[in-house]
Amino acid sequence: MQHTQFRRLTIAALLAAQALPAAQAIDLSIEPSSQALETGRDMRSVDGPRLGNPGFDPTYDDVTVTSFDVWDRIRKGFAIPDLNNPLVANHVTWYSSRPDYIQRTTQRASRYLFHVVQELERRGMPMELALLPFIESAFNPQAYSSAKAAGMWQFIPSTGRDYNLKQNIFRDERRDVIASTNAALNYLQKLYGMFGDWQLALAAYNWGEGSVSRAINKARAAGLDTDYNSLSAFMPAETRNYYPKLQAVKNLVSVPAQYGLTLPVVENQPYFVSISKTRDIDVKLAAQLAELPMEEFKALNPQFNKPVITGSPSTRILLPQLNAEKFKENLSTWSHSLSSWTAHKVTVTRERIETIAAKFKTTPAVIREANAIPPNMHPTLGSVVLVPKRSGESGQDIGQELADNATLAVAPDEPPRKKIKVRAGKRDTVNSIATRYKVTVAEVRDWNDLKSDRLKPGQELKLQVRADKRGKSRVTIASAREGSPAAARQVNKRTRVEIADRRDARRVEPRHRKRYE
Repeated sequence: MQHTQFRRLTIAALLAAQALPAAQAIDLSIEPSSQALETGRDMRSVDGPRLGNPGFDPTYDDVTVTSFDVWDRIRKGFAIPDLNNPLVANHVTWYSSRPDYIQRTTQRASRYLFHVVQELERRGMPMELALLPFIESAFNPQAYSSAKAAGMWQFIPSTGRDYNLKQNIFRDERRDVIASTNAALNYLQKLYGMFGDWQLALAAYNWGEGSVSRAINKARAAGLDTDYNSLSAFMPAETRNYYPKLQAVKNLVSVPAQYGLTLPVVENQPYFVSISKTRDIDVKLAAQLAELPMEEFKALNPQFNKPVITGSPSTRILLPQLNAEKFKENLSTWSHSLSSWTAHKVTVTRERIETIAAKFKTTPAVIREANAIPPNMHPTLGSVVLVPKRSGESGQDIGQELADNATLAVAPDEPPRKKIKVRAGKRDTVNSIATRYKVTVAEVRDWNDLKSDRLKPGQELKLQVRADKRGKSRVTIASAREGSPAAARQVNKRTRVEIADRRDARRVEPRHRKRYE
């Protein structure tokens, strides 16, 4: 069998300077060493040519691939025993009757399959797993489920963190093609180590290892076998159908013509190269320099959540090889700032968007759009907000520690408050006053410098009550001297309302209790 050498090129710190002189342009045509050609193994440690700029360190992964296409490699690597049951037949019928769906999904998969297959071969894992994203996400790295699972391999937040997938406001590595594939295969290897059976490992990937272990114990207690078919009776419908779906896709890929399908050609070579970067760059500018449509750029780099890519030693941009060449050429002549965004950390309670916008000389609409903050909401204390750079900040990047730990939480804007004064009744406490005027006990204490919850009859208290839409306070209490006719009328009115409220509460309470107890 003939073999052809292909390279996966990683350019470390390509963005270590905002613009490079033409003489320091990165040479992407450097050939791998002769030793690499002989062995086909990772030659990162082999001394090679260095760039003029000491901030750059190109490294290479040389891979040996065969001359047939990726689908053939997948077929030849199938190793999991076939599952035969009525559910498999149902899913084969469903998929084969939807050639347009198969075409769209396999077309999306063509960007990622070579990388996934390479990783599976390197680890000695069965090639059926290369088809798993077909079931999980239809090979859509932007997929997001109702269970908050994200990416091509559908990691929920907690499992993603268990497998070192960073999740912050700037990037979500559950959608990172390389990082999520590595994490998914690590997880699947762990599950296979637990159960010694790939079908059960895949059931655990969907259902959880604890659930599969309990199902095995139940089957043993009932005197049943512990294979996938036998455990199906203990599985929820989604897991019961999970491997049958994968088996159905495997059947279609094995002999597509038998089902009237034609799979798109997926060339047996890398679709993308990986560019490591240490400087911030706007997403729009990165796509522009690579001369790549934004849709294609985002399909390869779906992990970036914001209009800026924050630089770090672990940050990578994926580009088709020809576009990586164009990126290098255009970057070498770029003389402007690479990033137009910076980050602001909220350090005060209820900092309004309008205040932040004024500080950074922009508009509230720009900040809301960049951070997906809805109207009438504001970022809470400790949140990190993306804001446009001010003049004089063009060369400053967002700090790596700030970016890695950045979170954003929002809360409703409160209406303006009106200051009033009230007098405590004979039975009033701080708690009763707070409840009556819809404020917190802590606020009442703070406004009046109180050390305890006890109040003296007639004691004057300062409050800040929320205003209605017309700007009037919800409760208006006369602050005239005690004993004045106005104060008496106001207190009597308040008392009548409170008595009526208590009477209504007694009338409703029994029926409410009966309904919900």
